[in-house]
Amino acid sequence: MVDTGRSHRPPAAHSADPRSTTRPRRHRPATTGGLVREALLVLVVALVLASVLRAFVVQAFVIPSGSMEDTLQCNRALDTSCQADASDRVVVSKLNTRIGGVDRGDVVVFEDPDNWLQTSQALVVPQGPREAVRRGLQFVGLVPNDAQGHLIKRVVGVGGDRVQTDAQGRLRVNGRVLDESGYLKPGEVPSLCSFDVTVPVGSLFVLGDNRSHSGDSRYHLTDRYAGMVPLSYVTGRAVARVWPVSRIGGLSVPSTFDDVPGPTAASTSAPAYPAANGASACPR
Repeated sequence: MVDTGRSHRPPAAHSADPRSTTRPRRHRPATTGGLVREALLVLVVALVLASVLRAFVVQAFVIPSGSMEDTLQCNRALDTSCQADASDRVVVSKLNTRIGGVDRGDVVVFEDPDNWLQTSQALVVPQGPREAVRRGLQFVGLVPNDAQGHLIKRVVGVGGDRVQTDAQGRLRVNGRVLDESGYLKPGEVPSLCSFDVTVPVGSLFVLGDNRSHSGDSRYHLTDRYAGMVPLSYVTGRAVARVWPVSRIGGLSVPSTFDDVPGPTAASTSAPAYPAANGASACPR
């Protein structure tokens, strides 16, 4: 055999051989129906999560009346006593009250204990399909609740506390004078009427920061719960203002409540203070 100097190479694979060609796998384009189903699934999951958060964690509320000014502002269109044109939106934590309980100084949202709203400003509820949609969005937590059937006040006394006015018209809790200048609306006094109550265990004594425009515990002492709010009626603690932007901020507990002692036999059995000059009993 004669060596020609040429190397023997294996024959090249034929480019036309279908078995030797790797074809890219084509993805089937998404159909309109598939996209709609995915969008609906995402929407349902989002609504379920929002509903769970609203029911157990946090809920947004619109302030409906001027009873908590200037701490919380409301809309003149809802209550003529309000000083602002836009209502504050607040976030209410339900975990705070369920895990940590309720403390003096907390601002809480609660259900009407015994027709309190009949003697205070009530919202006019519109009707029709648009209102039904709004109510649905409120239910799942996508729109702030307008507080129908709810009130918002500051907790002054908890179970066992003795809350009373003294001869100077100041509030005392378990004998300790409250310095309320940090949250009362400017120009307001602690109370124009005189009262002396002991808060039952499992209840709250609540007052508005705008005292002369607040139908609070003082004016319901002859009601079913003697002006108290059972803890079971509390929706949650208002922890922050979230709207409008200029009003964003937390709602902390005033330091005046830091030095309030717990109830003792001495504080609950001490004689009542005389009423301040010009003060009257708190009428319904």
